[in-house]
Amino acid sequence: MEPDQMDIRVQVDEQFRDLLDEGHLASLIRRVLTSEGKSGPLEVGLFVTDQETIRDLNREYRHLDEPTDVLSFALNEPAIGKTPFVLPPDAVVRLGEVVISYPQACIQARTRHKPVDLEIALLLVHGVLHLLGYDHERPDDEVRMRAREKAILETSTP
Repeated sequence: MEPDQMDIRVQVDEQFRDLLDEGHLASLIRRVLTSEGKSGPLEVGLFVTDQETIRDLNREYRHLDEPTDVLSFALNEPAIGKTPFVLPPDAVVRLGEVVISYPQACIQARTRHKPVDLEIALLLVHGVLHLLGYDHERPDDEVRMRAREKAILETSTP
């Protein structure tokens, strides 16, 4: 991997593959990372899946037995009570994985009266910002995170 290269891996469940542009999703991830001053070598993964899979992940890792829209698994923050990931001893910064539920994004897009592509973009930016340490547990943190989401999305709209 070249020193400034970003390894962005996008995986979309087969049932949604024709509905999404994987190259655009990878480009949006790259835009979030560069807007936050990140450069390679680093890795980020995106997985777009169904309600059942994201519900299973939510139950396993957040102890919430319900579907959700997006989950972020930062590799630099081990979950409480979990063994940290063992990473290879190289110079690659492995930020983690973002998982998005395509059906949940569709539900939310309908509710908000906007295209599903925009909802997916919001969820993706939100998830990557979580990998970079953003959170929204406290009101001031939420304001900061939402402002970054808005700024990034405004610069990525064609």
